[in-house]
Amino acid sequence: MSELDPYDAVLLVSFGGPEGPDEVLPFMQRVTAGRGIPDARLRQVSRHYLDHFDGVSPINAANRRLLQQLTAEFARRGWPEPLTWGNRNAAPFLTDTMQELAGAGHRRVVAVLTSAYPSYSSCRQYRENLHDALAEVTDAPQVDLVTPYGHRQGFARAQAEAVVTALAATEHPQPRVVFVTHSIPEAMNDAAGPDGGAYLRWHLALAADVADRVAAARGAAITWELAFCSRSGPPTVPWHEPDINDRLRELAGLGEEAVVAVPFGFISDHMEVAYDLDIEAAATAAEVGIEFVRAATVGTDPRFVEMLCDALADRARVARGEAPVGELIGGGETWTPCPPDCCPNQRRPGGAALAT
Repeated sequence: MSELDPYDAVLLVSFGGPEGPDEVLPFMQRVTAGRGIPDARLRQVSRHYLDHFDGVSPINAANRRLLQQLTAEFARRGWPEPLTWGNRNAAPFLTDTMQELAGAGHRRVVAVLTSAYPSYSSCRQYRENLHDALAEVTDAPQVDLVTPYGHRQGFARAQAEAVVTALAATEHPQPRVVFVTHSIPEAMNDAAGPDGGAYLRWHLALAADVADRVAAARGAAITWELAFCSRSGPPTVPWHEPDINDRLRELAGLGEEAVVAVPFGFISDHMEVAYDLDIEAAATAAEVGIEFVRAATVGTDPRFVEMLCDALADRARVARGEAPVGELIGGGETWTPCPPDCCPNQRRPGGAALAT
């Protein structure tokens, strides 16, 4: 029996991104569908892709590298199940991938997201997209989801090593460490997880755990805090703050000389990292005279890849009626599967989502 039994295939689910200039505007239209954002505004935002990345998002290449490393780890573990990939907003689209799985005769699939934390936009929206894709496929397989994994020790170990490496690259003996994640509306965090507040709570717990690991590795404590990037909502809606650029200006005013930015809200160097931090935040830091070093994302770190496989094996255990065995960070919380009302869609209450 395979460690992944009862599953006969594994699906990596991601956000997706354009892979050429002609794909940028259609991609932006799909991402913002139903929000009434005019094309003129979307073309303005599209300049981030066109001016700096030739219309190619880094995310698909990152996913291909992750798939390659996961495939190698599957082989090392002797797992025979095929591994495939589907995106919400760009090719390969989820519906096409589901049709391929159904056509190949797969009946029960386990899916893992390239998103590590609980909230509507980082978990349930993926469940909604999976539900919609399955509805378009004849004889679609059952799909079960690996629930958020940002509380697992493998994630913390990989991220701590990235912070240690970044600290060693600074010229300042005591840089401030700023953990960075995607901002979301405060109301979305209030509804995140079965009991609410899980998005922010998980980030703070992971940051504290990583800081402890870094301190142990260096033999000295670090000064750290949490900041946000990539806000996209109207100014009338409260989102989590501070924005990383605003905080850099504040830190400069307080006399800070160096910052290590840790994009631990993202598993790879996609646009929120490659543009929002590497270009925009780096420019802000230069403007205010702060040394700025960006830590690596976990990407294809072997500890992270192994953790994803451990999470897949845990989901299979739950499907077999067994208890999961994954290592969680101190005080970590978990739930498998996601409750039906977890992380609700506040724009479309009651919207159908994959039952995991």
